[in-house]
Amino acid sequence: MNNEQRMNIKFCVKLGKTQTETNEMLKIAYGDKCLSRTQVFEWHRRFKEGRDDVDDNQRSGRPIESLTVGNIEKVAEFVKSSKKSSVKFMEMELGIPQTIVYRILTEKLGLRKVNSKFVPHQLKDEQKMKRMEHCQCIIKEARKDENFLKTIVTGDETWCFQYDPETKRQSAEWRPHGEGNPKKSRFEKSRIKSMLIVFYDSKGIIHKEFVLPGQTVNAIYYVGVLKRLLSRIRRIRPEYRDPGSWRLLHDNAPSHSATIVSDYLAKNHIFLINHSPYSPDLAPCDYFLFPALHLKKKGIRFTSVEDIQSSTTTILNNIPLKDIKKSFESLIERADRCIEVHGDYFE
Repeated sequence: MNNEQRMNIKFCVKLGKTQTETNEMLKIAYGDKCLSRTQVFEWHRRFKEGRDDVDDNQRSGRPIESLTVGNIEKVAEFVKSSKKSSVKFMEMELGIPQTIVYRILTEKLGLRKVNSKFVPHQLKDEQKMKRMEHCQCIIKEARKDENFLKTIVTGDETWCFQYDPETKRQSAEWRPHGEGNPKKSRFEKSRIKSMLIVFYDSKGIIHKEFVLPGQTVNAIYYVGVLKRLLSRIRRIRPEYRDPGSWRLLHDNAPSHSATIVSDYLAKNHIFLINHSPYSPDLAPCDYFLFPALHLKKKGIRFTSVEDIQSSTTTILNNIPLKDIKKSFESLIERADRCIEVHGDYFE
């Protein structure tokens, strides 16, 4: 069957078909028994470069057990220059069975294939040190005061869009064998959106507000937000009425770190927990609240700003209190992990 398909690939090359066209034709003709895309492309390249033989390369004298020093060295050398190669492709190139290649990679070379990870920022050594110092302060305060986490009020801003596509996992479907994958469009730029500002503690949402369209969240506006937050706290959190009875955790955005904001916090005896830059993985809003909020709205298309705000409010009100409490408890766990990796981002 393999040789037959290779003959057809050779025929397509002579007809001037591209690799993609050849692959599509083979899939129609052979269905599930079609060679993999990598193999089709590789054999297409070989025939285009002048190869005539459709048989596999001769592998004379290959022992059944191929965990030899020579094969280990061949795989090690190959993977240095081709780190993204599949085990199947290595079998084709090196003449070593897939099972042996896999064992060499994992058992002998101690390798594993991992996906690239997006990070918020390429951290410098100085920034890693600041992250570690921030985490050490969090842990120190938590050890000194068992109620420390219960006195933190955290907040931030986020955009709520008219439409946010589903994640790949959310859009997965059960389909009959052989039927194509469902199509999913790339992100659409949303012209209708609303900015949410929200503050919460371990007991639940304290204050939220939506910014009027066209309004910039600058330092002067943010002071107004803090005034409304303080008024709300005095009404629904009587335990926070005494000066210094609660601490504010927000990031170091320009509107948050401006002098007039710092002066307002000092004047009202609001203790501030310094947040290290480029650290969404250490901010409860970023690693818990906003992901929980946006996940519920993915795949839903809203018709107006009012619909966006109404749905957002409903979702916020329905977030379980136990999850909100846990988000603060995980702050200590995250601080420990950050220190373990010397201030770098962690999984």
